[in-house]
Amino acid sequence: MDMVRKIPAMVHRVVVLLLDDVVPFDLGIPSRVFKEALDADGERLYEIVTCSIGGGPVRTNADFSVVVDQDEQALATAGTVVIATQEPTERILREGTLPPEVLNALSLIPDGARIVSLCTSAFVLAAAGLLEGLAATTHWALAGEFRRLFPHVRLDPDVLFVDNGRIITSAGAAAGVDLCLHLVRKDHGSGVANAAARRCVVAPWREGGQAQFIERPVPQHQDSSTARTRQWALTRLEEPLTLLDLAAHATMSVRTFSRRFREETGVSPNQWLIQRRVDLARHLLEVSDLPVDRIATEVGFGSGTLLRKHLQTTLGVTPTNYRRTFQVPAGV
Repeated sequence: MDMVRKIPAMVHRVVVLLLDDVVPFDLGIPSRVFKEALDADGERLYEIVTCSIGGGPVRTNADFSVVVDQDEQALATAGTVVIATQEPTERILREGTLPPEVLNALSLIPDGARIVSLCTSAFVLAAAGLLEGLAATTHWALAGEFRRLFPHVRLDPDVLFVDNGRIITSAGAAAGVDLCLHLVRKDHGSGVANAAARRCVVAPWREGGQAQFIERPVPQHQDSSTARTRQWALTRLEEPLTLLDLAAHATMSVRTFSRRFREETGVSPNQWLIQRRVDLARHLLEVSDLPVDRIATEVGFGSGTLLRKHLQTTLGVTPTNYRRTFQVPAGV
């Protein structure tokens, strides 16, 4: 008889804050995605709680309101706070400020909790001062307004989401699905995230960013952005890419490219390459049986020693331990 007792997974509490003029489609995304994240026994890995200021009904930007059972005190119990998409209010667009009751609610969030904005609720985080000096994204159609109001936030309108560690922002509408799946993948690995995506009948990962959705009535040159070069590099991570290679592809001087790259991403080109290679290595460790040295070659680190170093620095684990924890079982 197997006497080994399985320890149940810890349930992570996600608290979704609804503010007036919330977008109906987006408010259901966290609940839909996180509820489909299950452990090996089919148990939910997240608890989702919804709250509003004062616990009262919340007006949507459609022709109805929603009833909410909990007030903002629920934020104090959160492991992750998600601010559902709020259509920017006149006050934010005019002054870049929030009402006192919203600021008071945000002050209840524990210091260690992740804070997530969906779509234009990035305006709420920025108005609260939570995005100061950080990279962020929001719906591309309001990128100009965002930059005008919050010039000290490094806005990147060409991506689906931006993960700063504690503060995470997503682009428009369905990009909230991508962000929530990203968090599941980050917390529990690709196997759990991919299974959740299948249950939601969505793609587990979308290549590219919201640039593919931006309306461009007049052709625009990409010379002032490093986005095209970043996409180019992602298809060549196994190659020994240098700063000179990247700058040459962008047709910029090394100095100009480095400056613009940091302005757009918040990190140096080398740091960005290392992170993308670590991301790809994690994926291969999860979904393949390739030896560590082979994976190191596939992602551009060249040697298992270098892969081990970067994985230890980034995640605090060895490739073997990471694979043991997150490898997707055959047939999943």
